[in-house]
Amino acid sequence: MTHALIVIDVQNDFCPGGALAVPEGDQIVPGINALMEGFDAVILTQDWHPAGHSSFASSHGAAPMTLTEMPYGPQVLWPDHCVQGSKGAGFHKDLMTDRADLIIRKGYNPAIDSYSAFFENDKTTPTGLEGYLRTRGIDTLTMVGLATDFCVNYSAVDAARLGFTVTVRQNLCRAIDFDGSLAAAVEGMVQAGVTLA
Repeated sequence: MTHALIVIDVQNDFCPGGALAVPEGDQIVPGINALMEGFDAVILTQDWHPAGHSSFASSHGAAPMTLTEMPYGPQVLWPDHCVQGSKGAGFHKDLMTDRADLIIRKGYNPAIDSYSAFFENDKTTPTGLEGYLRTRGIDTLTMVGLATDFCVNYSAVDAARLGFTVTVRQNLCRAIDFDGSLAAAVEGMVQAGVTLA
C-alpha cells in the first residue's frame, strides 16, 4: 500500500446552492468516483465547524470574505458553513463515501480554522492524517476536491513539506479564486514541489 487518493471537502456547502459555493463544485464528483478504484486507499476530508466558529463572519459582526487577524495570523471571515450535523456539512449525495478507508474531520476547534488535511491553521496542531498514512506505509498522494486555492492548496503544500510525493489533479478540483488566491496557490504548490496534473 503506497498510493492514497485524498478527496478534500466535497460537501454540500461548497457545491452550488451551498453557503460557500465553489463554482461548478458538483461537476467534479463523477470524475472523483471514477478515480477511486485505482488507489490503495481513499481518504475523505470533511470541514466540521461548531456553530459560532471563530472563522465565521457572523461571529465578528463582519461582512463575509473580509480579513481579520487571529493569534495564528490573517484569517478570511467566511459565511457560516459546514456546521456540524447540518445538511451543508454532509458530503455531496453522489460522492461514493462507502469507498473511503478514513474520514478526517477538521475545523472543529472553535478557536482555530483548519484548511489543511494535516494541520490546523496554527500550522502546528495535527489532524492525525500524517500518522495514519505513515503507519499504513503510504508515501504517495493524489489530491482532488474543493477548493483548489484553500483546502486543497494547504493540504498539498503541507503534505509535500512532510515528505510525501504529491500530485493535485486540477481537472478534479474547483477554486473560489478570491482576490487572486488561485494564482497564488498554484505558485505556492509548485514551489513546494507539488505536481500539478
